[in-house]
Amino acid sequence: MEIVIGFFISFAIAVTGVGAGTITAPVMILFLSVEPSVAIGTALVFSVLVKIPVGISYYFKKLVDIRVLLQMTTGGIPGVIAGSLLLGDLTKNSSLKSLVLVIVGSIILFSALINIIFMVKKLDITKHHHRLKFFLPMFTFFIGLEVGFSSAGAGAMGTLLLMYTTRLEPRQILGTDIMFGLILSAVGGGFHLSLGNVDYSLLARLAMGAALGVPAGIYGSTKISPKPFKAILLIWLVFIGSQLLLRGLGH
Repeated sequence: MEIVIGFFISFAIAVTGVGAGTITAPVMILFLSVEPSVAIGTALVFSVLVKIPVGISYYFKKLVDIRVLLQMTTGGIPGVIAGSLLLGDLTKNSSLKSLVLVIVGSIILFSALINIIFMVKKLDITKHHHRLKFFLPMFTFFIGLEVGFSSAGAGAMGTLLLMYTTRLEPRQILGTDIMFGLILSAVGGGFHLSLGNVDYSLLARLAMGAALGVPAGIYGSTKISPKPFKAILLIWLVFIGSQLLLRGLGH
């Protein structure tokens, strides 16, 4: 089952940029009964393994804007460090584990709903991009905080942020956001590795699925429109986020 999960998540990442943290950790928590902190740490390291070949592919296709990427990491790296440390402190207290589920579920639900609202309403704030771009590091700090704490946010929120604060083309947005997610996952994953929050056996099985999912997704990204695929993912994330939230509140 873990191999199949790894395949579909890596395929989704390559096509839409979404899925590394928003799907991996919740699926492990809800369906594989993995402890939240271990699920988040494993998801971050899995994200690195998947995004390295995907990111390299987009980079050599000249679909990564290095200038924008540097702006994003200026805020994102401190944010992911802060989020990882916060999660580490909370999970030391077993009575706070339900709070972690509530926060992670809320983050995923919020990210999905915001993306859906912008898609449905077709809100256009690009005319303000010349002002908004100066706040890019501040916005990405909070995305980094989400990633470090929940492994979620870099794909869904990063893509949305780039859409409305830059004039990048859609595939440049995807490539730049994948590289941003790779950097945050590497930093956050390193912290979680040092805390012992990684299940290596589970990671290996997910990686086996990703070995097929990544090339399939890279090929599919040139043939499949990401919009309908992303819409399905966002609806799925509303369900996943709601389930995590309810589980946390029920503890």
